[in-house]
Amino acid sequence: MSLSQNPRQSPKQNRILAALSLGDYTRLLPLLEFVHLPVGHAIYEPGLPINHLYFPASCIAVRLYEMEDGSSTQIGVIGNEGLVGIPFLLGSETSPARVIVQSAGNAYRIKASFLKKEFEASGELRRLLLRFAQALIIQTEQIAVGNRYHTIDQQLSYFLLMNLDRLSGNELHVTHEQVAIMLGVRRESITVAANKLQMAGAIRCRRGHLAVVDRRQLEASAGESYMLVRKEYERLLGPFPSAINIASDDVSQKTTEGYFQETRQSSLIKT
Repeated sequence: MSLSQNPRQSPKQNRILAALSLGDYTRLLPLLEFVHLPVGHAIYEPGLPINHLYFPASCIAVRLYEMEDGSSTQIGVIGNEGLVGIPFLLGSETSPARVIVQSAGNAYRIKASFLKKEFEASGELRRLLLRFAQALIIQTEQIAVGNRYHTIDQQLSYFLLMNLDRLSGNELHVTHEQVAIMLGVRRESITVAANKLQMAGAIRCRRGHLAVVDRRQLEASAGESYMLVRKEYERLLGPFPSAINIASDDVSQKTTEGYFQETRQSSLIKT
């Protein structure tokens, strides 16, 4: 699909692409292909070659670790702040994890070999992507801490906030069963935790939807891991826009303002 087919669709909805210099962005633009990614689409499977890398614009992808008994747990969330497929740029030609689409939306994909060449040639692009990789490692570390030490209520709150930071509204289209699979817990546990948060006035639940009513209360429920991850993302990448207050019509403009300021100052689908 042409990148100019819809004026409201722009690669600059992805904050890494928006932060590039005009020269680097102009070089990448002809190599990008617009794709729509539906919920549940498997972008990568563990052990299989990585052929394309993806810059999310409005979708959210999750990295899953799957065990031999079929159970799984989420080990990373990637939205329009980053890139899906960073292991390829760090030397791995196959995916170490399963990556699926959790929230449907658009992305811009590029052949892995093309981006690897640009990654090696452009100091600016390399710096941006390495900072994102560091932020993703921090996120994975805190997910591991949460799985070991946090209650289901805290894990659910963390899950909701990490997704809302990457969406243009305050509502997630997700079932309790889907959340349970992502967190590697029983569905009944998610239902109990969601009911607690709803009774406390933090969220509102209906079939297939979870809406945040009081974000501050949800942040308090999530515990220290969420704030630690958010602060590190902001330190490395610049501030997230407030997901609650951004209208979808102007998400592209607001998500790019101020992003990677520190960095700049210091210098259907076939996968």
